[in-house]
Amino acid sequence: MREQLENIKKLAAEELAKCSDLKVMEELRIKFLGKKGELTSILKQMGGLSAEERPVIGQLANSVRADIEKKLTERAEALKAEAAKMKMAAETIDVTLPGKTPPHGRLHPLTATLEEVKEVFLGMGFDVVEGPEVETDHYCFEALNTPKHHPARDTQDTFYINENVVLRTQTSSVQIRTMEKRKPPIRIISPGRVYRSDTVDATHSPIFNQIEGLVVDKGITLGDLYGTLEILMKKLYGEKAQIRLRPHHFPYTEPSAEVDLMCFNCGGKGCSMCKGDGYVELLGSGMVHPKVLAGCGIDPEVYSGFAFGIGLERITMGRYNINDMRLLYENDVRFLNQF
Repeated sequence: MREQLENIKKLAAEELAKCSDLKVMEELRIKFLGKKGELTSILKQMGGLSAEERPVIGQLANSVRADIEKKLTERAEALKAEAAKMKMAAETIDVTLPGKTPPHGRLHPLTATLEEVKEVFLGMGFDVVEGPEVETDHYCFEALNTPKHHPARDTQDTFYINENVVLRTQTSSVQIRTMEKRKPPIRIISPGRVYRSDTVDATHSPIFNQIEGLVVDKGITLGDLYGTLEILMKKLYGEKAQIRLRPHHFPYTEPSAEVDLMCFNCGGKGCSMCKGDGYVELLGSGMVHPKVLAGCGIDPEVYSGFAFGIGLERITMGRYNINDMRLLYENDVRFLNQF
C-alpha cells in the first residue's frame, strides 16, 4: 500500500506538470482526490491493515493528499496567471499608432449660402428675424395688400389648414409682424421655409427656402434697394457681378421690380442658360406699398421702405453651377461631397 501511495503521488505530479488547461486540471483532481478517486480507493483498503500499520499508512496518505492539493493549487494559479498574461497581450493598445480620425461633416450648400447671406446683411446693420411657418391668411396675404380672390393669389396658391390658416407662401409675413411690433428705422432679413403647390421639377419644389428683406426709414429710395442688392450680389458672385431692375408688379410694393443678374455663363452676351437675354431672373423687389405701411401703423407720409424676396435655392444653384434643384434635397453623399 505504501508503494501504491508513492505511485499515486508521482503520477499526479507528472500529469499536473503537463496540464495546460483548467478544465483538464479539474478532471485530474477528481481522478486522484474525488470520492471515487485513486487515493480514496486505497484508503478504503485500510480496514485490512494491522493496528501498527494503520497510523503509518494514514499519515502517508494524508501527506500524499496534501502534496497533490498543493500542486493543484500552484498549477491552477500558474495557469490563471498565464491566461491573464495572454489576455493582456491580446488587448494591448499601441499608443504610438496614429489615431483614426472620424469623417468630418460639412455644411449643406443651402446652409453655407444662407450663412454667407446673413453675414453680408449683418455687416450692413440688418437683424435676422424668424416667424411661424403655419400662418394666418391675414399675415400671409391680406396685410400684404392681397385680399381674398385677388388674382395674385393664383401664382402663390398654397396648402390650407383651414379657411384662414395656411402654410406660408413667403416670409413676407414676418415683415408684417415686425412692422407691427417695431417702430422705424427697421432693417431686417427673414429667412425660412415656405410652401407652394408647385410641381416638382428641375427649378420648382412645393417646399423651398426664401430670404425676405425689409428696410423702413425716412428718405428710403429705390436707389437704396439697388445699392443693397448690388452689394449682396458682388459678395456672392464676385466684383464683376452686375444686376438690373426690370419693371414688374407685386401687390405689396409700388413701384415693383424684378432683379436680374448678369449671366455668369456668357457675361451678358447671351447664351442658352440665359435664353439669349444676357441676364438671369433672380428675385422680386420694390418699394413697400403705402397701404402696407399704413396697415402696420407706420405713416407712409413720413416713412418709406423697400422690400425684396430671394429664393435661397436659386442663388445657391447659381453660386455652385447646379442645374437641378432636386439635387439639393436628395441627400446623395456623392453630390454633397463636392462642397
